[in-house]
Amino acid sequence: MLKKLLIAAAFSIAGCSDSSDTDMKESGMTANPTTIPESGQATVTENENNPLLIPSPLQYQAPNFNKIKDEHFLPAFEQGMAEHLQEIQAIIDNPEPASFNNTIVAMEKSGRLLTRVSRIFFNLVGTDSNEDRRNLQRQLAPKLSAHWDNIYLNAGLFARVEALYNQRVKLELDAESERLLEIYYENFVKAGAKLPEEQKVTLRALNEEHSKLTTKFSQNLLQIGEASAVLVDNKQDLDGLSESEIKAAAAAAESAGSPGKYLIAITNTTRQPVLASLKNRELRRRIWEASANRGTSGELDNRPIVQRLVQIRAQKAKLLGYSNWAEYQLTDTMAEKPENVFSMLNSMVPAVVSNTKAELTDIQAMAKKEGADFDIQPWDWAYYAEKVRQEKYDLNEQEVREYFEFEKVLNDGLFYTMKRLFGIRFVPRPDFPVYHPDVRVFEVFDHDGESLAIFYADYFAREGKRGGAWMSTFVKQTGLLGQKPVVVNVMNIPKAPEGEPTLLSFDHVTTMFHELGHGLHGIFSDVRYPSLSGTDVSRDFVEFPSTFEEDWAIFPEVLENYAYHYKTGKPIPKELLDKILKAKNFNMGFDTLEYMSAALLDMEWHSLSADKPLQDVEEFEDEVLKKHGVDLPTVPPRYKSTYFSHSMSGGYSAGYYAYMWSEILAADAFAYLLKEGGLSRKSGDLYRKAILEVGNSRPPMESYIEFRGEKPTTEALLARRGLKSTTH
Repeated sequence: MLKKLLIAAAFSIAGCSDSSDTDMKESGMTANPTTIPESGQATVTENENNPLLIPSPLQYQAPNFNKIKDEHFLPAFEQGMAEHLQEIQAIIDNPEPASFNNTIVAMEKSGRLLTRVSRIFFNLVGTDSNEDRRNLQRQLAPKLSAHWDNIYLNAGLFARVEALYNQRVKLELDAESERLLEIYYENFVKAGAKLPEEQKVTLRALNEEHSKLTTKFSQNLLQIGEASAVLVDNKQDLDGLSESEIKAAAAAAESAGSPGKYLIAITNTTRQPVLASLKNRELRRRIWEASANRGTSGELDNRPIVQRLVQIRAQKAKLLGYSNWAEYQLTDTMAEKPENVFSMLNSMVPAVVSNTKAELTDIQAMAKKEGADFDIQPWDWAYYAEKVRQEKYDLNEQEVREYFEFEKVLNDGLFYTMKRLFGIRFVPRPDFPVYHPDVRVFEVFDHDGESLAIFYADYFAREGKRGGAWMSTFVKQTGLLGQKPVVVNVMNIPKAPEGEPTLLSFDHVTTMFHELGHGLHGIFSDVRYPSLSGTDVSRDFVEFPSTFEEDWAIFPEVLENYAYHYKTGKPIPKELLDKILKAKNFNMGFDTLEYMSAALLDMEWHSLSADKPLQDVEEFEDEVLKKHGVDLPTVPPRYKSTYFSHSMSGGYSAGYYAYMWSEILAADAFAYLLKEGGLSRKSGDLYRKAILEVGNSRPPMESYIEFRGEKPTTEALLARRGLKSTTH
């Protein structure tokens, strides 16, 4: 079993990938929180001028953003909800005995308007938010929760699903259909379909409150990000930043109403990128504290939300027969149960802490060498670590950036790799309307010239966009409905001032590859049923295809194709490239420890039982870090609870461990393909057919064995992380 491999060797794993949600749940709403209305009972808004009420006329039903206005969303949600519930009621009222087609397939075909408006709206809320959209999101949250409860807690509907599940052997379904039936049954049971009626009432109330709180958390976080930006009065305080970065800070300050000053935006993690460059220690402290103390005061205090969210989840888990939320969440994952996750993480602690302390020793020595007479603090780590890296590898981060110009990385790195592996082409489609001028649209063509998908690229940071990086879809692939995918990648790369090239950190480069890995999972999906399409797999498998793509960013042939100096056009010197590759695993103890600390926080929050009182957030965090031996003051968790969107509002509750779990698969798969053909169509086609095309139409490990011929081992992971052995 994979879990045994992880537990045996995971103590020597280091680092992780970081992306946000990969997909969005279709959502609907109803004005009636307890019963499905009779056909025609719900109010249907008629609006012939609302473009959301009909499928988009654009290719593959890509959203017609030139026509869509904010006032269109609410009536479209209302009509979509009404139509969906009428379709569900028709399934329940069908006098014929339940069959796979009249029940399961009918549900797969239902709610198409609701799906369309939900995917457009919630993508915009994450990428281009405004006050009207936030208000509507708050208004919709409890109604969306009630809508899905009306479906999954309906006894008549579940009776049909259960009857089919109990006779599934006799139905003689094909493998994909049988998989779909099993997932439907499990989803109904996990949603509470078997609960007695009085407990369903309790569950509905908890679901409604939960939806309100997750919405409030995410909206607070968006506002906190804007409010916590650090304003700097004097240019000399920015010593260490590049001229381009200083110009961008000046432009940001002017846009925020402070001309002549400089605004440093706060990114989503505790660690802030500018801390590696800024010489002014007091400014470093201000920036770090602005980051680390987010969501702990004033009207945007997220602590009460965190307290209640974890309590609600524990109460829901108890209702459904589980000891805690983590146990409930992991039932359909590769990890299977919380104990396996804790075993993996805890087995890493001695080696990772030892590595981190060794790094701290080097960093403290460097600070002393530079004349510092203080103990290293969290805001000092990145600054002096960068100096250690330069001394060890003679590597300057700003020099590296000059070889990673955005356009070259996109076209000659990312798209080049996709063509070499899969034969696909990304052709610009400037004729498509977009929701923001920075967004680009591409049509994806297969190796034989067939059009596969539409791809939106939204890479640059801006006000109104939540932090992080993620993939989502506007339209999912499904053979049943004859749909081809419309996929979006989102990042938060700081954009260079007008007229200047955007130069990327190597982290941004690998994140572009990571997110397109998710994108390919949606683009190449080739399944019948929408519920099994693309990235609709378990959390600890979904990060496998994305992490797998990262390693192509440093593959020699790929680097040689895109790493050119933005001014001279000369290729990256071999000496510099060798330094980058040698330094790849530098600071790995820090990177691993901050990730691992956040993953442990996530698991411990969601291992609380329902009878536990509300927890003091800061005290709980301190206790968890001490309990697991990861309480190094200089290395705080990657996310603290009050801005931990993965855990609290982003769908990764009791699931943040998944990045590391998936890396076992990613490293093993990459090493295998290097032996099977490297950067070639042979490799790409093998991987595409076995992993990317099948979505969730079969259990993930079956897909992996189909691809690899056997279960993964940790050997490739150890090589990927530059680790010498599995024992210390």
